[in-house]
Amino acid sequence: MDAKHSHTAISTAGLLIALGIIYGDIGTSPLYVMKAIVPEQITPMLVYGGISCVFWTLTLQTTIKYVMLTLNADNNGEGGIFSLYALVRRRGAWLSAVAIIGGSALLADGVITPPISVSSAIEGLETVYPNIPTVPIVIGIIAGLFLLQSFGTQIVGKAFGPIMFVWFSMLAALGVNGILDHPEILKALNPYYAYDLLVNYPGGFWLLGAVFLCTTGAEALYSDLGHCGKGNIRISWVFVKTCLVLNYMGQGGWLLAHQGEMLNKRNPFYELMPEWFLLIGIGIATIAAIIASQALITGSFTLVAEAIRLNMWPKVKLNYPTDVKGQLYVPSMNRLLLLGCIAVVLYFQKSENMEAAYGLAITLTMLMTTILLTIWLRTKRVPLPAIALFVLVYGAIEGSFLIANLIKFPHGGWVSLAIGATLMGVMYVWLRAFYIKRRLTEFVKIEPYVEALKELSNDETVSKYATHLVFMSSAERQSEIESKIIYSIFQKRPKRADIYWFVHVDTTDEPYTMEYKVTELAQDDVFRITFRLGFRVEQRINLYFRKVVEDLVRNKEVDITSRYESLSKQHVTGDFRFVVLEKFLSVENEFPWAEKLVMQAYFYIKQFIASEDKYFGLDTSSVKVEKVPLVITPVRDVALKRIQ
Repeated sequence: MDAKHSHTAISTAGLLIALGIIYGDIGTSPLYVMKAIVPEQITPMLVYGGISCVFWTLTLQTTIKYVMLTLNADNNGEGGIFSLYALVRRRGAWLSAVAIIGGSALLADGVITPPISVSSAIEGLETVYPNIPTVPIVIGIIAGLFLLQSFGTQIVGKAFGPIMFVWFSMLAALGVNGILDHPEILKALNPYYAYDLLVNYPGGFWLLGAVFLCTTGAEALYSDLGHCGKGNIRISWVFVKTCLVLNYMGQGGWLLAHQGEMLNKRNPFYELMPEWFLLIGIGIATIAAIIASQALITGSFTLVAEAIRLNMWPKVKLNYPTDVKGQLYVPSMNRLLLLGCIAVVLYFQKSENMEAAYGLAITLTMLMTTILLTIWLRTKRVPLPAIALFVLVYGAIEGSFLIANLIKFPHGGWVSLAIGATLMGVMYVWLRAFYIKRRLTEFVKIEPYVEALKELSNDETVSKYATHLVFMSSAERQSEIESKIIYSIFQKRPKRADIYWFVHVDTTDEPYTMEYKVTELAQDDVFRITFRLGFRVEQRINLYFRKVVEDLVRNKEVDITSRYESLSKQHVTGDFRFVVLEKFLSVENEFPWAEKLVMQAYFYIKQFIASEDKYFGLDTSSVKVEKVPLVITPVRDVALKRIQ
C-alpha cells in the first residue's frame, strides 16, 4: 500500500491518528458548553432543554451534515472549504466570494480557539487554588505552543492519539458517574425538551448561541479528511460522540442535583470530578486543550497554503520542517496567530468572556460550506427534491445559529468578525488584483523572437549574462510570452545566454498533481517548461527545474556543458541564473477608482512580504529580481505648454 493511503486506510493506527488530529476542538467543548448554557440559576427546563439541544445539534450538524454528507465531497482524498471550492469553482465566479468568506471566518476562529480551550482547562485550577492568576499561565502555554511550530509536530503528533483516547475515556467515565446519580437526565434525548426550551423558555432562542459551541469543531473534521481518511473519521466519530454525549448527560445530572441554586462561577465539568482526581483531571484537560489548539494551528497553515495557490493570499514563505506529507509551517501566519491569541487572552481575561466572542465566525464558515456543498450536489446530479430538503434543513439550522450568535456581537463577537473582515479584505484584494494584473499583462507570440534569441545567443560582441537564463513566466499558452520578458532580454540590457528557459507554473484543482511538459522552441537554444502542480504541492521550482534538466541531459535532449572553450574541455556545467519580474504600480496611470483602491491596497501589503523568488523556492539559486511597471491606463493628454 502506498504511503499516501497507508494512514487513510481503516486501521487502529489510523483511528488513533484521527483521534489525535481532528477531535481536539469538538472534544474540548464539554469544558465550557454547559457553563455557557446555564448562566446563573439552575432550572430543570434549562438543563433538560440544554442537553437535548446539544444532543440534537451534534446529531444533525456534526453526524449527518459533516460525517455522513460532507466527507463525500473529497477532492482526491482532500477536504476543507478550499478543496470543496476547487471542485465547484467552474460553476460561477461568485463562488470565490463564498470561499473567501468561509476561509477568512475559519482563520478568524483559529485566533479564539486556543485561548478559550486553554483558559477553560487552566481555570479548573481555581477550584483548588482560588486566587491563582490564570492569565500568565495561559499566555505561557500558548506562546510555548507557537514557538514549537517551526520544528514540525511529527514527534508530538504520534503521542496525540493515545492522549486523546485517555481524554475521551475520562469524559465518558465522569459522565457515566453523573448519569448513575441522576438517571432521569436520559429523558433529555427526547427532542421535545429542545423545542420546549427554544419556544417557551424566556429568551430560549438566544441560548442557541451557547449550544452552538458544542459543534464548532465540525468543520475541522472535514478539513483534516486528507490526514485521516473517511473511514477512520466515521468509525472514530461513533466513539467520540458517545463519550461527548455521556459527559454532557453527566453534567446535566450534576446540574439537576443542584437545581434552584445559582451556578456561581462553578464549572459543571470540574464539579463531576472527585476531589482527589481534580489536579489529574485538570492536567489531562490542559493537554487536550493544547492538542485542540495544535490541530487548529496546523489547519490554519494548510488553509493559508491553499489560499496562496488559489491566488487568494500573498505569496508568503512556506517551510516544510519534516518529510511528512502535507505538514508545513507558515512563519508569518504563526506570528500573526500568536499575537492574535495573546491579544484575545489579555482582552477577555476569562474563558466565560471568550464564549461571547466564540462561534459567531464559524457559523459563517458552516453556512458557506452549505452553499458550496449544494453546488457540489448539483454537479453529482443528486435529485432536486433531496437538494431542496438539504438546503431547507441546514439553511434553517445554521441561519438560526447565526441569528442567535449575533447577540454576541456587542459582547465580544465583534472581535472575531473584525479579524475575519480584515482577512476577507486581504483575500478579496489579492484575488481581484490577480485578475486585474492578468488582464493588463501584455502577451506576445514567441515565434517571431526565436530567431532573434538564437542570434543573440551566438553574438560574441555582447558579453555573456549567464550560461542558462531562466525566466519565470505567467503565460498560460505555450505559444506566448510576456512582452516584458522580451523587453528585459533585448532592450533593458541585452541578456546573452547559451540557453534560454521559460518556466511556467500551473496550479491544478487536484491537490497533489506533479507533472511537467517540455517544449523545445529552438534546438539547443530555447526551451519552455510547464509545471502542473496541485494546490497542496510545495513550490520548490529550483529543485523541480534541476530534476527536469537532469532528465533532459540523460535523454540527450539538451547539452548543459559550458560553451566556454576552456571549460567545455573539462565538461564543466554552465551556470543557471533565474530572472523574476516583479510588478510595481507605474505613476503613468489613470484608474477607475475601484481598481485604484484595490491596486493601492495590493502594493501596500506587498511591501511587507518577501519577494516571489523565496515563494518559488529559488532563494538558494542565483536570482535577479527585476522591477517592471504595471501600467493600467496611461495618461493620454498632458497639458504641457512650450514657452520661448
